[in-house]
Amino acid sequence: MRILLTNDDGIYAPGLRALRKELQKLGTVTVVAPATEQSAAGHSVTLVTPLLITEVLDDDNKTPLGWAVEGRPADCVKLALLELLPEPPDVIVSGLNAGSNAGINVLYSGTVAAAIEGAFYHHTAIACSLEYDKKIHDFPTAARHARHVVEQILAQKPPAGSLFNVNIPVLENGPIRGVKVMPQNVSAYEEKFDRRVNPRGRTYFWTSPDFRCPSPIPDTDVTALAEQYITVTPLKFDLTDHARLAAMKGWTWTVGEG
Repeated sequence: MRILLTNDDGIYAPGLRALRKELQKLGTVTVVAPATEQSAAGHSVTLVTPLLITEVLDDDNKTPLGWAVEGRPADCVKLALLELLPEPPDVIVSGLNAGSNAGINVLYSGTVAAAIEGAFYHHTAIACSLEYDKKIHDFPTAARHARHVVEQILAQKPPAGSLFNVNIPVLENGPIRGVKVMPQNVSAYEEKFDRRVNPRGRTYFWTSPDFRCPSPIPDTDVTALAEQYITVTPLKFDLTDHARLAAMKGWTWTVGEG
């Protein structure tokens, strides 16, 4: 099996290294990932600057690991599929992200965006993220869980272009209770900014790391994560509101004067 591995935390991130080690049990893994952290980059792509790449070796300084791209996660997948890989991958895996990508985080996540880009090109793509608390990251254990979920997804032979979002709960909160297929939570998150003034008297803001969902919709990915379940959410990138589309076709439309 040929596996393309990418992320948004950067090619040197421990989560990517841990997941790569686990995915190597399933097949040949090639890494094409950002040279630097691109968290919350969403689905942005690079247009007006060149995409520089550097071939990266494994820790033994001999074995090829893949390529570091000075661009966004979506850029990495585009380059991998169109330029860098000699053969198309059988699956694209993005992660293992430091922090969950449940709920509306899906819209901001570079990890999920990389998987979406792979699905654009009709590849099965899986985003994997680890929720953490107090900056504790047990990436090796989380990577084993992620690899097991990836195996189970692939065993079902999903159609080309299938897209999945996998989130692993805070491991320090207790044992994993199971795996649940859950819809995405779409209720609002609570966000704060830390207001400060620099030595020159200019006001600036830091985004608070306390990004939480105080009132999640029941029976969604956010609530299942809080209950110590691994969540799997099938996603799609068609943003059309089909119910409203049908209603709007009944409206009377006119063209104004030019």
